[in-house]
Amino acid sequence: MKISYNWLKEYIDINLEPAAVAEILTDTGLEVEGVDEIETIKGGLKGVVIGEVLTCEQHPNADRLRKTTVNVGGETPLEIVCGAPNVAAGQKVVVATVGTIIYTEDDSFKIKKSKIRGEVSEGMICAEDELGMGQSHDGIMVLPAEAKVGTPAAEYFSIESDFVFEIGLTPNRTDAMCHFGVARDLRAALIRQGKESIETALPTVSSFSVSAKDLPFTIKLEDTDACPRYAGVSLKNIKVGPSPDWLQNRLRAIGIGPINNVVDITNYVLHETGHPLHAFDANEIAGNTIVVKHLPAGTKFTTLDDKERELDANDLMICDTEKPVAIAGVMGGLHSGVSEKTTEVFIEAAYFNSVSVRKTAKRHALNTDASFRYERGVDPEMTIYALKRAAIMMRDICGGEISMDIKDEYPTEIEHTEIEVNLDRINTLIGQEIEPHMVRKILNALDIQIKSDNGNDTLLLSVPPYRADVTREADIVEEILRIYGFNAIDIGHKMHISVAQTDQKSEARYREKVSSALSARGFNEIMNNSLTKSSYYTGNGFKEEESVAMLNPLSQDLGVMRQSLIFGALETVSRNANRQRPNLSLYEFGKVYQNIEGKYSEQQRLAITKTGTQQEEVWKAPAGKTDFYYLKAEVEFILTSLGFSNWSEQEVENPMYDFALGIFINKQEVITLGKVNSAVAKKAEVKQDVFVADFNWEYLAKKAKKNTIMFQELPKYPEVRRDLALLLDKGVNYTDLKQTAERSEKKILRKVNLFDVYEGKNLPEGKKSYAMSFVMRDDEKTLNDKQVDKVMEKILGSFKHQYGAELR
Repeated sequence: MKISYNWLKEYIDINLEPAAVAEILTDTGLEVEGVDEIETIKGGLKGVVIGEVLTCEQHPNADRLRKTTVNVGGETPLEIVCGAPNVAAGQKVVVATVGTIIYTEDDSFKIKKSKIRGEVSEGMICAEDELGMGQSHDGIMVLPAEAKVGTPAAEYFSIESDFVFEIGLTPNRTDAMCHFGVARDLRAALIRQGKESIETALPTVSSFSVSAKDLPFTIKLEDTDACPRYAGVSLKNIKVGPSPDWLQNRLRAIGIGPINNVVDITNYVLHETGHPLHAFDANEIAGNTIVVKHLPAGTKFTTLDDKERELDANDLMICDTEKPVAIAGVMGGLHSGVSEKTTEVFIEAAYFNSVSVRKTAKRHALNTDASFRYERGVDPEMTIYALKRAAIMMRDICGGEISMDIKDEYPTEIEHTEIEVNLDRINTLIGQEIEPHMVRKILNALDIQIKSDNGNDTLLLSVPPYRADVTREADIVEEILRIYGFNAIDIGHKMHISVAQTDQKSEARYREKVSSALSARGFNEIMNNSLTKSSYYTGNGFKEEESVAMLNPLSQDLGVMRQSLIFGALETVSRNANRQRPNLSLYEFGKVYQNIEGKYSEQQRLAITKTGTQQEEVWKAPAGKTDFYYLKAEVEFILTSLGFSNWSEQEVENPMYDFALGIFINKQEVITLGKVNSAVAKKAEVKQDVFVADFNWEYLAKKAKKNTIMFQELPKYPEVRRDLALLLDKGVNYTDLKQTAERSEKKILRKVNLFDVYEGKNLPEGKKSYAMSFVMRDDEKTLNDKQVDKVMEKILGSFKHQYGAELR
């Protein structure tokens, strides 16, 4: 938010350096992020003077150019070639002399003495837009005859320098969204410093008077919850035109371009008081009646930005007897706005419900100065002042006549908030004793009235409605502290810290454990945006209707909440691969989101990703290409580190993978791992093979809490290993063989492993060869060959019976 120092001083009589003001405001919580010295017109119109066109002739070598001589107060007139169609002898004009720098939106250029089509030109006669004083480029600026030749343009147009504070306003500080609000805070801080004579004041509106009552309006409120207060007044004989220089300068200083005197006045009052206003062309309001109501869903309405919008049934609208004319608190309609032809206006000053305005603004992706303030809450008690202030300014500047008594519909007055506070409690929360008289001084400076003081250090306070964020005792303490000064609170010599009791089996502990382990094994943690492309979730096993869509997305690439961590991992792979970093080991903890039949859900997931080589290239060992089994080893490591020892594995069909393995615990698939489908990878512009394991982390962390640490003494008896070379059908997988072997011998079989697979030459069609090892041990005695052979025959028999296996 921009605050002009010159403008600020209209409401508080101070003589401080801008840097000192910035420091005070920052200390009160209105953080000044920067102070810029500005000129209301860039360049300050240096080198630009008032001139008089003495002669104007056709350029001998160009049909559209004129050759002029211009008196700018120098010894001799300047010869200037001008292309404006309205230039003529006898005019008073604005001239940029040689050496003047003219600033455009994106660039600047210096006026030089030059020849244009063979004729000397010693300057430029300027149009409004060339000087940054307006938008018109229809012709040069023609000044009144009384303009004095040779007067610097900066002096003639009252161009002044100013300092502008850029304040990082937090959403709760609605009271400071205007110059007067900032002045109030500045006054409170200065009173805290002992400058108790400092006062703030808005310009008086005592001159408000009705000239005639011949343009009356009726106001009807149909929804007093969404619009608790609505006031208005009309003016006739308005002359719409440019605003006076001082008004334009005020608006330009804070980055607002002047439009016309009526609109500029509403903008001026908004930034003065913080209360939004809207001016309607009264002739466009049918029946001279304002109706505040809701319209049926689907109603079409064209806003001031010339866009047709489809209304929602919950949108609060300002209507006349025939049609809608504005979206309440957000934006006016195209056809009811003030134009050059407007001669009668109706000024609206209202207090709208902040939630209603916020929802409507977001629904239609509209962000205006008015909605910005209404969304956060404005001061209902400022309504009539702002209305009178605007009416007086339009009367004085636009020549209008106030043509009706103010109509104010305010069925239920918004009351001040009453809060009871205890002085001892204040000191306890602050951590330092503040003198009671100082507390009372600060409260009075903040317009917080002390309604009663029972003498027992308990105060009953009345908080004005413009402080919508102050509702509790803690809020009062915060207000006192920010004015008293955070820097004024002593820091003790001791720090007392309580050691918190933590759950060693919390999800956060398990996440920290796995994260540390993966990092130690060469993985890098990534964090991707939860917002992503909706196109990722059309197909590939996802349902588009289950995506949680944003009502007001920042872009198409951030349109929905993610349903999977995999696409974020692929984007990271793509970004790194495009920068010559193709070998990646990544992991991410994050939430995924779904909308299942109108019910929103979120789930914590873990994704680990491996692509490229297994390790960095070194001289003594090959890098080795990453494959499925490398990733599977990492998955098994994570499960083991979490205390899991029993799980089952099964090949699964998943559109996200070319091939995938599901890992099941208690018959629930908790991990899916495999090679990412090449078409899926292509969506994220990934060309290399990527292997991903997707964990249901929420379930695993919950189950891990129930795992207990098991221990046993070291085996006393040796293990025995036997190998089998099996000829099998290609459709048989290792997981089935492993589970069959474990079912065949549950007592002494300790480990099953596949150490060689062969397909190809010298094998029958449709066959493959598996070489498997079986490790056995009896914890009570040493195994003999007879026992081992019996177990192996049993296992081999099961293989032959179930899978048609043959020994090679």
